[in-house]
Amino acid sequence: MSKYTVKLKCNREIAEGTMAFHFEKPAGLSLKAGQFGSLTLINPAETDAEGNSRAFSFANAPYEDDLIFATRMRDTAFKRVLKTLQPGTEVMLDGPYGSFTLHDNASVPAVFLTGGIGVTPVRSMVLQALHDRVPHRILVFYANRKPEDAAFLDDLRESHAANPNYTFAGTMTQMEKSSREWHGETGYINKAMLLKHIDDLTLPIYYIDGPPGMVNMMRQILSEAGVDDDNIRTEEFSGY
Repeated sequence: MSKYTVKLKCNREIAEGTMAFHFEKPAGLSLKAGQFGSLTLINPAETDAEGNSRAFSFANAPYEDDLIFATRMRDTAFKRVLKTLQPGTEVMLDGPYGSFTLHDNASVPAVFLTGGIGVTPVRSMVLQALHDRVPHRILVFYANRKPEDAAFLDDLRESHAANPNYTFAGTMTQMEKSSREWHGETGYINKAMLLKHIDDLTLPIYYIDGPPGMVNMMRQILSEAGVDDDNIRTEEFSGY
């Protein structure tokens, strides 16, 4: 864990109201999929009470060339400045931190329950696992209101085709507000949806991340299904 000066390469919109920022990867940075870091603006044009730093999960898999951070674009000084940074601008990175990483025991399936911008560490972990051809069975349940809101949807969905150990189950809760076609699940992630893909809910290790309300709901569903607390790992994304 160290501090680095990192240079912006580009930014792009990856969903409605959501942007990804690509930075050059500094030499010597050792990253585990699922970790996070803190970005600090250097001499920003404006600031507010929320300050000039934010913690972000790394959305990139460690094997990828860029560091990628993604965020919903709220109207704060930090995000207004971040959005207008020009390629070549430097920011400070403190990290990586965190232990929200894939377990080692390949005989135990990994199940990701995620929603909204909570998908960022999931993208990192899943793409790295598939790149490394780990033998784990991996299942991703990813909830959004509609496809237009779903960051990195194609990255996770397209990885499914060539990997027999990987299952992707996207679900949308407000398709009546969408102008796109959707042939996946609808409604919130629930026990019935999980049982379509998992024979015994007590066997996997679960990685839950997203808004606090979703994390609490998923934990309650799993606890009522008899899943041991030691097999539930959580990370809350609030205030993004």
